[in-house]
Amino acid sequence: MSTSMNTKHLISSLRSVEIGLPDVAAAEKFFVDTWHLDVAARTNDIVYLRGTGADHHLIALRYSAAPALHAITLKATSSMALNTISELTIRHGGRVLQTKHAVQDLAGGEAITIMDPQGRVLNIVCGDVRHDDCAPDAPANADKPIRLAHAVLNSHDVASVMPFYENVLGFKLSDRTKIMAFMRIPQTGLGDHHSIALADADNDCLNHIAFVMPTLESVMRGGGRMRDAGFEIEWGPGRHGPGDNAFNYFLGPAGFVIEYTAEVEQVDDTYVVRGSADWKWPVGRVDQWGISAPPSSKLKQAQREISFIKH
Repeated sequence: MSTSMNTKHLISSLRSVEIGLPDVAAAEKFFVDTWHLDVAARTNDIVYLRGTGADHHLIALRYSAAPALHAITLKATSSMALNTISELTIRHGGRVLQTKHAVQDLAGGEAITIMDPQGRVLNIVCGDVRHDDCAPDAPANADKPIRLAHAVLNSHDVASVMPFYENVLGFKLSDRTKIMAFMRIPQTGLGDHHSIALADADNDCLNHIAFVMPTLESVMRGGGRMRDAGFEIEWGPGRHGPGDNAFNYFLGPAGFVIEYTAEVEQVDDTYVVRGSADWKWPVGRVDQWGISAPPSSKLKQAQREISFIKH
């Protein structure tokens, strides 16, 4: 098996997350009625929810007695890339949980399942189903998520796990603040400032999942809709430094932290990595605008409670 393929071109995008929680029906109702996703498909065990973009689904809901993150799914650039990632995973301290196989879920394609050195489960898929009716710019979709923006993952040792994402999956560091390493998927041209971020913490739990909204207006209207439904804004509205994206954060079903975001900075390989000294706010500020209160204590607690399933 050869690893001559450039790791820069192994991964094309972040596709979806699969979560387990005690009340799937209630979670489905929330994500459809309030968060504004649509049901893409369902089986007896799993509900697949899509955005207005082409990805088959952005989130998969399945039952578990306690909230858990089952996997994060990234899209590979090719079937050959799956072979390369499998070999590199072993070489760089990870585990291959499933070798290349035909995917049995309704998104199809072929995939591998790997685990990083700190226990995070990643599905890497290619050839999966794409929706041909995607229409994020349609007026009827102005208040619906398009795709996933990023997943932020806590780490008890960011420095030791970051090379896995660089050397196995080809991610590149965009910015390193005092509390987070922002990592992007290199593109031929412009791409999102980050698709995965590793947050310095005393745990390896899920920090949050972010969904791209069409506009800043939709992020704000989404915040109002969530409040009307009884879900307070736990952080926001504001605009981040790294990534330059607007945000509102909430606690969703079973305590999963979810974010509406828009206007994510688009960068290419000419982007200059900045460090913590470049990302300092004046006293009393937690974002560029300076209007948001700090993240709530409820949000901070929720960001340390949901782990990946154990293998």
